[in-house]
Amino acid sequence: MKASFVAIGLLLLPFALQAQTAEQIAIAEQVYQGKLPCELGAFVVVTADAKVPGYFEVQFKKQKYRMLPVVTTTGAIRLEDAKAGAVWLQLSNKSMLMDQKQGRRLTDECMSSDQAVVAKMLTINPMPSLLDKPVVVAEKENLK
Repeated sequence: MKASFVAIGLLLLPFALQAQTAEQIAIAEQVYQGKLPCELGAFVVVTADAKVPGYFEVQFKKQKYRMLPVVTTTGAIRLEDAKAGAVWLQLSNKSMLMDQKQGRRLTDECMSSDQAVVAKMLTINPMPSLLDKPVVVAEKENLK
């Protein structure tokens, strides 16, 4: 099987290393970058690949992962390194790094400054639990 290559500047990269869709690029634009503090004094460094749009290097301790956005149905930002089995999940209030092969979190509670603001707001005004009593907006008779 012959590999396809794409030229980026003077660099030839396998086509498989390209961000495949506009949807993935849109997700990549929402990824928080930089040194993000995590629980227990740990941190993760997320850096965009300047040569290949949509790809990121995610570093935790001595481990480096090359990740690409994956489209989700939940709205969460998800980056994956399929080869290593690593997943970076970014929610509005925190991010976490997981090892899918071992089925465990490598680190949790990682936050950019924006995520820290959301996390603080959620402690002041928490979201309703799925187990809470549903809020009745209007009685059926009033809807007619």
